[in-house]
Amino acid sequence: MASSADVHVRICGQEIIKYDLEIKALIQDIRDCPGPQSALRELNSQVKEKFIKLRLRIQDLEQMAREQDRETDRQAIQAETESQRRQMLSNQTAWRKANLACKLAIDNMEKDELLHGAENQSTRQRKATKESLVETSSNITESLMSISRMMAEQVKQSEDTIGTLATSSRTVQETNEEFKNMTGTIHLGRKLILKYNRRELTDKLLIFLALALFLATVLYILKKRLFPFI
Repeated sequence: MASSADVHVRICGQEIIKYDLEIKALIQDIRDCPGPQSALRELNSQVKEKFIKLRLRIQDLEQMAREQDRETDRQAIQAETESQRRQMLSNQTAWRKANLACKLAIDNMEKDELLHGAENQSTRQRKATKESLVETSSNITESLMSISRMMAEQVKQSEDTIGTLATSSRTVQETNEEFKNMTGTIHLGRKLILKYNRRELTDKLLIFLALALFLATVLYILKKRLFPFI
């Protein structure tokens, strides 16, 4: 049975795929948009909203990767996160190209229409079109710069996480080496204690034999002096 964490990862991945497909569909709508500028702005507003949701879900997926217990699961989810992030950047590039193409088509269409109208009206419409183009391009550029900054922050966090994991690995290795050295020292101490105990037993036996010999000598001397006739 799949764990709760696996279910959350799967749901997050499905939502990322859903937003990715919705963004692609909206980009195609922008390519096919015949105008006017208000319709294009509405489509761009929807795309921005989808990108915000997509970016949040990618961040959620990255957080889930950091919370995994198994290294294989962490690496697999991180790889999926990077793949989805690259796909998002590709969609952003396609979005910008579609906007430029649509704006050019609308601009050309409006120019053709203005040629059949009054000169003053034509001037006002061209000015409005150019201002709208500048405003929309500025908004897109600002949005892309914001996304780029956030992506840079995410990359920095990933680098910090990798550095922390490397430091932890070195610490574990150093602890293992210290444990091995300590184990060797304990074994050496045990051997020295056993050797000392054997030496102490031998010394006690020698002392006991010397004492017995001394007592035997004393008894022999007393016997000879007190009972010479025996």
